[in-house]
Amino acid sequence: MNAKTSLENYTTDDFRIGKGLTIQFLWYITNVLFLINPLNPISSLKVFLLKIFGAKIGKGVVIKPGVNIKYPWKLTVSNHVWIGENVWIDNLDEVEIGDNTVLSQGAMLLCGNHNFKKSSFDLITKPIALEDGVWIGAKSIVTGGVRCKSHSVLAVNSVTSNNLDGYYIYRGNPAEKITSREIE
Repeated sequence: MNAKTSLENYTTDDFRIGKGLTIQFLWYITNVLFLINPLNPISSLKVFLLKIFGAKIGKGVVIKPGVNIKYPWKLTVSNHVWIGENVWIDNLDEVEIGDNTVLSQGAMLLCGNHNFKKSSFDLITKPIALEDGVWIGAKSIVTGGVRCKSHSVLAVNSVTSNNLDGYYIYRGNPAEKITSREIE
């Protein structure tokens, strides 16, 4: 407990935002005005703006009000994806979302963390991949380095820091495998 805490040696594990300050600033303003803003219900406008800033987005994507996306140029969204109200995609690293995937209200995808073993709390970033048919329940959290395999479900208010096997339902904090997912 007597260890001296200093951020002077803080490192970011070679983290790169990927765009210059002007693009970052323009995205920040766009994100606040059009995505985070709960008064903008127009999903097609949000998709259009994300594409302008480098997101790769498929057909039939629905983005509800209050969504916060850190860096669109690090986001790939496939076809027929539903991103619910107040979802936060904190993509300090690449995020890939497969076909027919749902991110329910308040879900969080968090690619970044800090190394608590170092007094400088160095930044650690890892990608997140949600394969086809995944459902991330309301207020659930997926952390960096996780792959949610095909048609897995993370139930409401659950947290996973580990990969989810395909066609299984997970629940809790930390999330545990509960039962298989039968699709009709």
